[in-house]
Amino acid sequence: MNGGLFDAVLLDRDGTLIEDVPYNGDPDKVRPMPGAREALDRLRAAGLRLGVVTNQSGLAKGLFTAEAMRAVHARVEELLGPFDTWQICPHDDGDGCGCRKPAPGMVHAGAAALGTRPARCVMVGDIGRDMTAALAAGATGFLVPTPVTRPEEIAAAPHVARDLPTAVDEILRRQAAVRPAATRRAGTVLVVRSDSAGDVLVTGPAIRAVAANADRVVLLCGPRGRAAAGLLPGVDELIEWPLPWIDGEPAPVDPDDMRRLTDRLAAVGADEAVVFTSFHQSALPLALLLRMAGVARISAISDDYPGALLDVRHRVPVGVPEPERALSLAAAAGFGLPAGDEPTLRVRATRPAVVPDAEPYVVVHPGASVPARACPPWRCAEIVAAIAAAGHRVVVTGGPVETALTSRVAAAGGTDLGGRTDLAGLAGVIAGAQCVVVGNTGPAHLAAAVGTPVVSLFAPTVSFGQWAPYRVPLVRLGDATAACRDSRATRCPVPEHPCLTAGIDPAEVVAAVRLLTTRSDS
Repeated sequence: MNGGLFDAVLLDRDGTLIEDVPYNGDPDKVRPMPGAREALDRLRAAGLRLGVVTNQSGLAKGLFTAEAMRAVHARVEELLGPFDTWQICPHDDGDGCGCRKPAPGMVHAGAAALGTRPARCVMVGDIGRDMTAALAAGATGFLVPTPVTRPEEIAAAPHVARDLPTAVDEILRRQAAVRPAATRRAGTVLVVRSDSAGDVLVTGPAIRAVAANADRVVLLCGPRGRAAAGLLPGVDELIEWPLPWIDGEPAPVDPDDMRRLTDRLAAVGADEAVVFTSFHQSALPLALLLRMAGVARISAISDDYPGALLDVRHRVPVGVPEPERALSLAAAAGFGLPAGDEPTLRVRATRPAVVPDAEPYVVVHPGASVPARACPPWRCAEIVAAIAAAGHRVVVTGGPVETALTSRVAAAGGTDLGGRTDLAGLAGVIAGAQCVVVGNTGPAHLAAAVGTPVVSLFAPTVSFGQWAPYRVPLVRLGDATAACRDSRATRCPVPEHPCLTAGIDPAEVVAAVRLLTTRSDS
């Protein structure tokens, strides 16, 4: 492994590497996509291994022979250079195999053939099936649309590039962004992430990067993120303090409270601070308080003009996954993950699951941190009933203030655990599950932190590529083209919340659960 985010790039054949000639068995008809050879050579030069994953149902239909297909592939390599593995599905849609995309079998097999795991692979393709296969395996997906790509596939894709060279540009940029130019040793570092539990969890890899290069890490968090902060590896001390300007509906700032906070920050004795914020927040108010507290070096992501408030002002393109966004700030500040520490989410403590017996189960978590991200209770109840009818045991989870919600949803056929766990206990329940059905909220990131696959009921109010559960197998459901798209709304601006009502069929949830819980081998 090369130590970056990725070891390998898996590519669809037709429409991505070469022009799509339906059921082509003639090597003379092979035409590379524009810029493909140069883009692939850049990946090879960067030390990334390359594989092809391709559906070839023409074999099953008898439209060409295996020998003819091998001749086509020899011509592809003659024009585009060698590939380290070829993964081919010879089946048709009705064959029920585990390799034909959108099933993830070929992504798993390709990663194994290249000596790595899907989480360390990028899958590049031109249609939604390619993205579904990538995500269901836990790989990163890049969609390169062609005239046959449907608009809804483009809207639902985690990342979109206009062509293969542009996708390669972004893959290599992301690979480089999390590697410090030079690491350095620090004393006491104050790390700040004052937001909700999910926001704290996705900052975990960056906090581990700081901790690997510091004598002591003190984490400043808010009340909503305190429980998650207590689960993160690498944190030596916690300070819980609300920062009112962080919230979407901010309370007035109390000058006396700010003076007390400044005194508390000064008492930490930090040599430097790294301030992590979400895309809609400014780091500069806190940077001013940190300067007043005597912190000598401050790093933050900032699109504002910081003047002398920041020593390291870092910028990140829109849509970068939030854990990588934070890791790139850590790298800019001189902190990198040590060898062997994968850039995945992680928690250091869970509690045994409070599930009545050892029978396999699926978790449905109906609550969300803001209303716009929550699937309505009646739809969640239908989902529970459908999953149960498909033969799965269902466990419904929620916090102490969500017991009425979980009781209503669980009545459709699940076991109600609402209010019976703290966050560490919820992590234990999720860790024991086959998969979790959940909206874009903290428990989705908690599932990623314990490695449990996610059926993501994702409201498109924010970028899926930025906020999807990170490096864990998942299926995205919901209407990605809904009118609330990119609105950042905390309350749905569209009547009846169609992206998570009309946009989700319980039968699709059952199919997603089946995809994530069934072993798929090519």
